[in-house]
This record gives sequence, structure tokens and C-alpha cells, in this order.
Amino acid sequence: MNRLSLFDNPLFLGFDHFEQLINSLAKSQDDPYPPYNIEQLEKGGFRITLALAGFRRDSIHITLENNQLTIRGKQEANPKAVYIYRGIATRQFIKTFVLADGVEVIGAEFDNGLLHINLLRAKYESAIRTIPIGGDIHADVPQTIDNKIEQK
Repeated sequence: MNRLSLFDNPLFLGFDHFEQLINSLAKSQDDPYPPYNIEQLEKGGFRITLALAGFRRDSIHITLENNQLTIRGKQEANPKAVYIYRGIATRQFIKTFVLADGVEVIGAEFDNGLLHINLLRAKYESAIRTIPIGGDIHADVPQTIDNKIEQK
């Protein structure tokens, strides 16, 4: 069975990684734990706040890779504790957010069981570039592209 996608449109060139990202996010967002808020701040800022009661600062790890912000936490249960009732979860989690181009992570703070991650959207300035048109219709285009890739 073929699956239709917005990114299958031939006018969207080079966007296949977005579809992969969306699919991986859909799988990772099934778990609502831990609860979180996203606030819009002044001057293009955002704040993501995760409720992480019982976690220690050194048991939380934040990474940013390819516009994907990932927060991981692992909480160790006290092996000597004897619970009459256990309603507070002690488990690990992974929470992932996709950041738009131009959104920067400014910093993170952990205070009273709340992890705050501060973000800032840089001013977007569109750039217009003129592309020169070459005259040799029989040029070896794949070789030219290979040469450009090797130069970078």
C-alpha cells in the first residue's frame, strides 16, 4: 500500500528529512510524561517548562542535534523504600521538540523540580540571490556537482 505525503510533491525538493523527522516525532510523543508547558515570551522568545519532581539536575540531559531538542531523564528508585502506596513515578523519559530554523537555545535552568529551557527566535531576513545561467548546454552537470561537494 502506498502512503501519500505532502513531501511526495515534485515541487518539494530535498524535504525528505522533514518527513522522517515528523514520523519519528509522532512515535516519540505517544507518552504524555513528563507534563510540560510552552510559553511565548516577549521579543520572540519561548520557554519550555517540564515538571520533573524528584529528579536531580545531574540525572537530566539536554541535547540539540539537527534542530531536534531532546531532553532525557532517568530517576533511580530507592531500593530500600517500602511503599504503602506509590503514586509518584520513578522512571526514565525522553521528550523531543523540533525547532524551526533560526530558533536558538539560550540556556536551561532547573529550579524546584521545574526544568526551564529558554529559546529565542532570531530575526529572519530573506536573502535574494541571482543565479547566473551558463551557456554550455552539453556540460557534464553531475561532475560539476561532485566537484562542488568535494570543495566543501
